[in-house]
Amino acid sequence: MRVLVLGGDGYLGWPTAMHFAARGHEVLAVDNYLRRRLAAETNSQPLLPTDDLPSRCDAVASLSGKSIACRDLDCTDGEALAGLFRDFAPDTVIHYAEQPSAPYSMMGYDQARLTLQNNIGTTLSVIWAVLRAAPHCHIVKLGTMGEYGTPNIDIEEGWIEIEHKGRKERFLYPRQGGSLYHTSKICDTDLLAFYTRLNGIAVTDLMQGPVYGISSDEADRDARLRPHFHYDDIFGTVINRFVVQAAAGVPLTVYGSGSQVRGYLDLRDTLQCVELATLNPPTKKFEPRILNQFTELFSVRDLAERVKQVGDGLGLEVGIRSVPNPRKEREEHFYQPAHDGLATLGLKPHVLSDDRLAEMIEFVLRHRDAVDVGKILPRVSWA
Repeated sequence: MRVLVLGGDGYLGWPTAMHFAARGHEVLAVDNYLRRRLAAETNSQPLLPTDDLPSRCDAVASLSGKSIACRDLDCTDGEALAGLFRDFAPDTVIHYAEQPSAPYSMMGYDQARLTLQNNIGTTLSVIWAVLRAAPHCHIVKLGTMGEYGTPNIDIEEGWIEIEHKGRKERFLYPRQGGSLYHTSKICDTDLLAFYTRLNGIAVTDLMQGPVYGISSDEADRDARLRPHFHYDDIFGTVINRFVVQAAAGVPLTVYGSGSQVRGYLDLRDTLQCVELATLNPPTKKFEPRILNQFTELFSVRDLAERVKQVGDGLGLEVGIRSVPNPRKEREEHFYQPAHDGLATLGLKPHVLSDDRLAEMIEFVLRHRDAVDVGKILPRVSWA
């Protein structure tokens, strides 16, 4: 297939581009380096520097003979994006091209505006590029489990049946984002549902939980191919952050009680899920397919205890420290989300084993001198 990866320089986008190229697809990776600029502006650079997209594409070609084309383009520019769709004629577009940080979206007005304009604007541009230039292209969009919030009922897979005053109807599952970033993703889902209902475009919206890890079949071949590995409080996900704290001798910072439960998945399973969604397009024509994308449920406290146990086994004497929760969120809550769709498509999950955590800690230990502990403690408050 011809696969267009938007946000192809990112933590998920770059491994996705390599994954599809390794399997013989024709891949074009697009990015305008927004996330790199925001990370630099907030002193939230990754653990190790990474080459720019053209250099990494050249490295893939020299190591494997596989080709990844790349393009510097702002995906909020609808005309430019439609032109790219006309030229490349993708069968699938994988849409990661968004500002990905909840804390960043809560820093202030300028960051809130950028988050809304970039994330919603890019999704609108993608939809219209498909409508105008590639009507048979399947949109695979990365959403987030954070769209649902923590309701006191089971979270269904995208849709829910409601009976009210003797009548029934099927609706998109109610959503209540915990940050402006999550709210922007809710708007994405509503846009995709609207245009799918109107025009019958093919859409898969993947509600993904937090991702951890730096390893994939392709990235492990050479240091030049590693994705960005953020461990800071703004762009780093909690498991990655805890692993770096353990290696650096910094007590693991648990926000509040640590009872917050979420669904997590290995980076390798993100690649597997996106591939399964791409190879098995939706069959219903006038509604988006929504899949909940995670493999295991953990509380933050559970994760801290797991990392401590593994770190202590490596002789690190890991500490855990509760800090005031900078976020506005329920700490004690019911959380039972369905996630059957990807398993039905063939997902074979990697579990968060002690060996996996040890591999991650040992990776960071080899680069411990690069850790900046000033990036770890929370710098952004929701209130």
